[in-house]
Amino acid sequence: MRYKLFGQHTGLRVSELVLGAGNFGTRWGHGAEPDEVRRIVDAYADAGGNFIDTADGYQFGQSEELLGDLLAGRRDEFVLASKFTLGSSPQPGVLTTGNSRKVMIRAAEASLKRLKTDRLDIYWAHMADGVTPSEEIVRGFEDLVRAGKILYAGLSDFPAWRVARAATIAELRGVAPIAGLQVEHSLVERTTEFDLLPAGQALGLGVVAWSPLGGGMLTGKYRLGEKGRAEGFGGRVFQAENSAQRTAILDELLAIAAETGVTASEIAIAWVAAKGSLPIIGPRTLAQLENNLGATNVTLSVEQIARLDKVSAVPAIFPYTMLSDENTRQRLAGGNPELTDAPVRPVA
Repeated sequence: MRYKLFGQHTGLRVSELVLGAGNFGTRWGHGAEPDEVRRIVDAYADAGGNFIDTADGYQFGQSEELLGDLLAGRRDEFVLASKFTLGSSPQPGVLTTGNSRKVMIRAAEASLKRLKTDRLDIYWAHMADGVTPSEEIVRGFEDLVRAGKILYAGLSDFPAWRVARAATIAELRGVAPIAGLQVEHSLVERTTEFDLLPAGQALGLGVVAWSPLGGGMLTGKYRLGEKGRAEGFGGRVFQAENSAQRTAILDELLAIAAETGVTASEIAIAWVAAKGSLPIIGPRTLAQLENNLGATNVTLSVEQIARLDKVSAVPAIFPYTMLSDENTRQRLAGGNPELTDAPVRPVA
């Protein structure tokens, strides 16, 4: 396992694959039993993995509880991240969900107890609640950093304009920066490439991508009759093979896998990594983990990436439809776009 810097606002070195803990536990009715979770965590650590991502709501708190037990005596060997927003109980109340400072502080304290640790290395707002101002979220993160309860803050599943605003507020006020961004990204979810991924790159955030396998669809296993997340989570966090394009994507993925002698899963994860994000793998079994880890040994050729890009392409949206127009490009570059070197990363 190789290590990468977590964005440009930290010196944190994290492994190239993140271990997602959504399957750790069985309180959702689908997941891994404690003994299997132990085997997964141990094998991930043995492979050099050091970045574990959980949430207070995963398995209604059981994921954090299991990790609290499993990391005893080796807590400092891992970058431990958790999230708040959705609450940790099956039927959370109005004052235990959302992004308010009240919810944030209460949720952080509860996560620390379940995880049996004195601080979280990364703390994410799990998703935008649509009502809490960015100023309040930034201030809440700052309070937790100053109290030593979290080291870094991040936003998961927020619109790009809100990510940019929160990052700018933190920068101008000189408080704890927004250091990370978490989004869904895969061959069957590429809309994040229009705004969210460029925003993360331009703002220097550590970007992690969840569900690089489309909830398992990109493994090809559902064609063989397996159920997995298609039914296990009530169909949530799952991308179905429900269009001609998605069938073509999986066909191409399987073809490249056959050419390279690896699995479709490894190719799909390697494609996400090649786009600059840290893929979050979410195995339910040791066998799934071992297969996912194989992606670190896969280097896709330029031609293979181009084939996958082409078959999975999504139509451009405004303003990119206008900005990519050839007449516009020529005009903006004074008639010589080929003579201007593009920036290494998007500009903010």
